[in-house]
Amino acid sequence: MKATPECRVCLQRLARQAVELATPNEGVRKMTLERALRVLDEQFSTQRVSIIVATAVHRTIREGTGNPDPYWEMKVREIEVAHELFPVISRQYGGGLSDCVRLAALGNTVDFFRDVEAIKADMVRPLEFTVDDTDEFALAVKGARDILFLADNAGEMIFDVPLLKMLRQTARVIYVVKSSAVQDDTTVEEIRYAGLQDEIGEIMTTGTATPGIDFNAASAEFRAAFNAVDLVFAKGMGYYESLTELPARGRTFHCLMAKCKPVAENLGVPLHSYVMKRR
Repeated sequence: MKATPECRVCLQRLARQAVELATPNEGVRKMTLERALRVLDEQFSTQRVSIIVATAVHRTIREGTGNPDPYWEMKVREIEVAHELFPVISRQYGGGLSDCVRLAALGNTVDFFRDVEAIKADMVRPLEFTVDDTDEFALAVKGARDILFLADNAGEMIFDVPLLKMLRQTARVIYVVKSSAVQDDTTVEEIRYAGLQDEIGEIMTTGTATPGIDFNAASAEFRAAFNAVDLVFAKGMGYYESLTELPARGRTFHCLMAKCKPVAENLGVPLHSYVMKRR
């Protein structure tokens, strides 16, 4: 999915947010933001995927502020909120595959641009998919020996665990995270902080600090696994934006909340819809 003019506005807001989180020093903030916005101006194009530009902007901010993980405190807060909400919310769902998928989708409600109280309000409502390919997913799971589970935001992993456990009853499942910090995406560090190493199980990184995935920068290990597995379960808009640049092969299932207008329009759904889509 290529960027739209609206994506540029979002990337500007992202740059300002990341700089504010990265340092309290006003002088450093001003200088770094100027550099990040120059990078955005130089690299933005509606012929490119927005996550590629976001990666360059984040790199500039980390280098300019000397902060390797501007979103750390936000990720901690997401994890704490998820730990608080999961025992209450999970009681509304059963133990079947469909319920586990909906719980995983609920985790994608977490977003670094959204107020925590708004996130909580969305999570307590019963989830219904606007696009629902869960039945197709269930059939695909029956024939899958190897599954890549592409993780998204740090707060989501607690909601991913029930689905991970269910999928592992019949297949090898590899939980894929980012190799180092970018936005509020999950890395091994957040899994350790949440105390979920044993429940998450086998982990692989993309080899990048990129929202979604940039295959030009991804590790050889990840690229080989992506091409070899029977099934890919991809969480979040970043993976939707990047993986839709590849030919559809019918083995990738996108599970997300459409949090922005360009993604919602590309999916053909109303803003803030939940989607479970085969591609």
